[in-house]
Amino acid sequence: MTFQVYDTTLRDGAQREGLTYSVVDKLAVARLLDDLGVGFIEGGWPGAVPKDTEFFRRARTELELRHAILVAFGATRKAGLAVEDDPQVRGLLDAQTPAVALVAKADLRHVERALRTTAEENLAMIRDTVSYLVAQGRRVFVDGEHCYDGFRFDPGYTAAVAETALAAGAERFVLCDTNGGMLPSQVTAVIEGLVARTGIAPERLGMHAQNDTACAVANTIAAVEAGVRHVQGTANGYGERPGNADIFAIVANLQLKLGMPVLPEGCLEQMVRVSHAIAEIANIAPDTHQAYVGAAAFAHKAGLHASAIKVDPLLYNHVEPTVVGNDMRILVTEMAGRASIELKSRELGLDLAGHPDTLSKVTGRVKELEADGWSFEAADASFELLVRSELPGAAPVRPFTLESYRVLVEHREDGAVVSEATVKIRVRGERVIATAEGNGPVNALDEALRVALSRHYPELREFQLADYKVRILEGSHGTGAVTRVLVETAGAGRDWTTVGVHPNVVEASWHALVDALTYGLDRTRVMGGTAA
Repeated sequence: MTFQVYDTTLRDGAQREGLTYSVVDKLAVARLLDDLGVGFIEGGWPGAVPKDTEFFRRARTELELRHAILVAFGATRKAGLAVEDDPQVRGLLDAQTPAVALVAKADLRHVERALRTTAEENLAMIRDTVSYLVAQGRRVFVDGEHCYDGFRFDPGYTAAVAETALAAGAERFVLCDTNGGMLPSQVTAVIEGLVARTGIAPERLGMHAQNDTACAVANTIAAVEAGVRHVQGTANGYGERPGNADIFAIVANLQLKLGMPVLPEGCLEQMVRVSHAIAEIANIAPDTHQAYVGAAAFAHKAGLHASAIKVDPLLYNHVEPTVVGNDMRILVTEMAGRASIELKSRELGLDLAGHPDTLSKVTGRVKELEADGWSFEAADASFELLVRSELPGAAPVRPFTLESYRVLVEHREDGAVVSEATVKIRVRGERVIATAEGNGPVNALDEALRVALSRHYPELREFQLADYKVRILEGSHGTGAVTRVLVETAGAGRDWTTVGVHPNVVEASWHALVDALTYGLDRTRVMGGTAA
């Protein structure tokens, strides 16, 4: 059977403490996961979570997936309720996804104590829901919740759950280590025991591992070595408690260590870019020491390592870093990363292969900015503007030149807090002064800039600020800390993200806002390529 890589970043991964995705975020993450080449993207629980319902509605027209199939997640019908009358089952159908994932209790203790129903009714709930959805033309996966604990408690009942799901038409039955308490040898024992008891081919089983013992990836690999051919994970291991199995480590290990081509050709080298971009969207600092994709994953201190690496880098690297999109680094001097810059530029429609001098300039500029805290991993629009500015014969792309801006915050006697911004700019030879109020200093600045530009660029009315994120950069503290701002803008039928960095959060926001408007106007072809 075909090997299946199934990602649940947008559902199980979103349960991480402090992580909240907007619908725009979820659409962006789905596109990135598709770039990675995963086979399935679990988008959320339609009908139960309004944001997820909206995500699936927008996905039908806004997502053009090349590799992945979108999956809606839900539960089996409620006890004592006909499946066709269950509103959450109807929500799964309304999501209009080709595939559906159902969570089902696989531990008799949970059936009796949590669901408060009988063993027989739980099996009927699984049978009815799976067969109903299959009859409606859906591919169905069944996640056996608490499967490992359940099998160790009552192997006969957990085996019956698996048999019922598959007999009803489920494509795969996924063994979930819901509490995350298993070790690799225990995973192997349960899979072998289930196969021996039921005769189910291991290829029809899947693996979903939580990371409570720090063994989620190892447990997943153990399951594959036991014959499982469906693996689930999340980007960067996001999830509740210590998280889930990291999808990046899973696919890299399978492909590079076990020789299993589980991703489409050319996708594995997207891992670093996708990992870091999702981290930026989640507003979580990337783990520099994360396996394969961390900035330090292939970093070596000078000395003994450096002399050996000069002879053969693989003497100290377990794989060639570039195969996952990473770079080897000697900690006293960083490598330039020209290949990554060239690949990313090509992806944005800018071929730098024939412009080696420009490639060197862009690479050097990116490295300088990154040293100051900038990150372009999730800010394609800012990166594209940077590349365009360095191309031979490039005309200035800014729609205006800044004379000055000022932001005031007033706390009034009645407790109201009002922000007011004034911008002074030159646009198409005209000096323009504009003032606006907002619900915060950044909003006021954004409004004032739009007022100043709107007469010359009426297309700005189409642009909407979709999201705004601020992060205090690692290693900086207190009121003088360096901040990074990400701004998501929507308009002209698309979304784009820009970045700004500065010790002053308003100045950082200004850089991101200017890039956002500049990029949007450039995309709508209203600037004409002339200087302001």
